[in-house]
Amino acid sequence: MSNFEFDPKDYAGTLDHREDHAPGDEPSESAGHWVANANLGLGFSVLLTAAAFVLAGTHIIYGPAIPVALIVLAIAQMGVHLVFFLHVTTGPDNTNNVLALAFGILVVFLIVAGSIWIMGHLNENMMPMNQLMKMQP
Repeated sequence: MSNFEFDPKDYAGTLDHREDHAPGDEPSESAGHWVANANLGLGFSVLLTAAAFVLAGTHIIYGPAIPVALIVLAIAQMGVHLVFFLHVTTGPDNTNNVLALAFGILVVFLIVAGSIWIMGHLNENMMPMNQLMKMQP
């Protein structure tokens, strides 16, 4: 057997260099470690927020591409919050967190999609405004 096929260290339930972890989910070393990660996350959040305001308020990018750029920045902002502040990673000890996050996303998607669907059908079946005004006494 080669060294790559056999790992003499069994899974110990602690995070080390062999396991998947994010910057906000590293083993605690000191109070400064957590403060540094929180400040790094804060810096990324402020940078992404400022970039969104700059893109929306100036003509740096082509006008019709602004909504797409804002969506991309919003998704990046959500990623920063999940990793640095909520410590959601793909590690083996975060399975419940990831499942709860996926369920929350599903619920939000169903509410938003259902609301848009209902409003679309209401708009189609609503009487035109000029006919509605004629009915007023």
